[in-house]
Amino acid sequence: MTKQSFIKGTLILLAAGIVNRILGFIPRITLPRIIGAEGVGLYQMGYPFLIVILTLITGGIPIAVAKLVAAAEAEGNEARVRGIFRIAMALSASLSLAFTAVILLGARWITQLLYTDQRVYLTIVCMTPIILIVGVSSVFRGYFQGRHNMIPTAVSQVLETIVRIFTMLSFAYLMLPYGLEYAAAGAMVGVLIGEIAAMAVLVSLYGQDRHRLARRKPAKTGGAGRLAYGGGLKQLLGLALPVTGSKLVGSFSYFFEAILVVQSLAAAGIATGLATAQYGALQGMVIPVLLLPGALTYSLAVSLVPSLSEAAAKNDLKTIHARLHQSLKLALVTGAPFAVLMFVLAEPICRYLYGQPGVGSMLRMLAPAAMFIYLQAPLQAALQALERPGSALVNTLAGSCVKLTLIWLLASRPEFGILGAVMAISVNIMLVTVLHWTSIVRLLQFHMQLSDFAKVGLCMAGTGIMSRLLISNVWIDSDWVRFATSCVGGMAVYLALALLFKLFDKNDLFRLLWLGKSLVK
Repeated sequence: MTKQSFIKGTLILLAAGIVNRILGFIPRITLPRIIGAEGVGLYQMGYPFLIVILTLITGGIPIAVAKLVAAAEAEGNEARVRGIFRIAMALSASLSLAFTAVILLGARWITQLLYTDQRVYLTIVCMTPIILIVGVSSVFRGYFQGRHNMIPTAVSQVLETIVRIFTMLSFAYLMLPYGLEYAAAGAMVGVLIGEIAAMAVLVSLYGQDRHRLARRKPAKTGGAGRLAYGGGLKQLLGLALPVTGSKLVGSFSYFFEAILVVQSLAAAGIATGLATAQYGALQGMVIPVLLLPGALTYSLAVSLVPSLSEAAAKNDLKTIHARLHQSLKLALVTGAPFAVLMFVLAEPICRYLYGQPGVGSMLRMLAPAAMFIYLQAPLQAALQALERPGSALVNTLAGSCVKLTLIWLLASRPEFGILGAVMAISVNIMLVTVLHWTSIVRLLQFHMQLSDFAKVGLCMAGTGIMSRLLISNVWIDSDWVRFATSCVGGMAVYLALALLFKLFDKNDLFRLLWLGKSLVK
């Protein structure tokens, strides 16, 4: 396989990310219809624990491997590349096996200590083999990224998503007659099979890559040996540990959120089964809808990092301001209509996606925070590109502390219940975005034109009015037709007003057309 340029490699991963985001929504819609909100809650309760363990094992290893392999390849030192790969694989596999054994042996104790619903035990047991699979796969992905070859990562991600969709839904359906806990565990087994498929692709492509290199002229071997195993391990840990520490903040926040929400609902007098169902509806239904439009802001964040890094290296403050303003404006303009539609059409969205219109109250409450989510990604990317990851870490930590505190204070009160957790998550999203914004302003003396926010606000108002009129007036008997017309009509009004206020210009349209053309190619 050949290496790609930076731009081409980014587009490959971006295309895979968009495909995964779209495909990944299929089980989000279907799984609640198979096992219900309570079953999704059991599945979701075990997932944050898995994320914490995977962050401990793989948080910084892929990035460290990619950097060290790229440096060794630039020297033409294939022996050092192999040494780095072996060290990383031994480290990741050892940690994965150790954590897998500990969790399997202590699964019952972990369930009793951390969770109010003991039925999550089977989900935790079934998810433990994922640790080793993901740990091994992360080293392969780091290796290929260090080789500037993004195709294996993209192919493995897409295949994992496709296999996971089929297997998790199939196993959840087959195990449902035995009880919800078995259905949730079956869904987790489906995730495991998807990860195995992804690893098989990476192993196969790695074998092809080694075979291709073996046919080449023997490469430089100096600097291998003791340095690869002694100094190499030190270098690997030196690069991996800071990244792991940064990612752990978000992982632990997600983990403690899962525990605190259910514990707080129990303190509010809500039965265990109902508390599990409410948490499943929040994390398995509402949050995915909220994050779905974020595919574009994710692409903006990906493209912003190299752009700002290049400008910062040249000390070109004018270009930094221009590109940051452009990205934030595009995130604001493109995310705004989705936030309005989620607020106005919360109940019908949840009815047609999940068959549960009652979940709409949570989506409506979170909808105003959607705008902050879409702005947060470019802001965080800018802090990382400008070598201020510490600021992003502190901001995220502060937001997490506030969120967890509010969950305990609000969700434990019977008059709030799960809506207290929703309010806490909304405050966290807004606070972190504001703190990121403050850090950027202090660092760059950056500002945006208030007229942009005013114009977007007027467009949102027009969109909301049109959508409300079309959905609330019974001008046709079909609820589905009114819902679809409300979505299309609201979007049409937004686009017309955005063009009228010149929120889009020809450069923005050409840029989006170029990106679409590149992704298709």
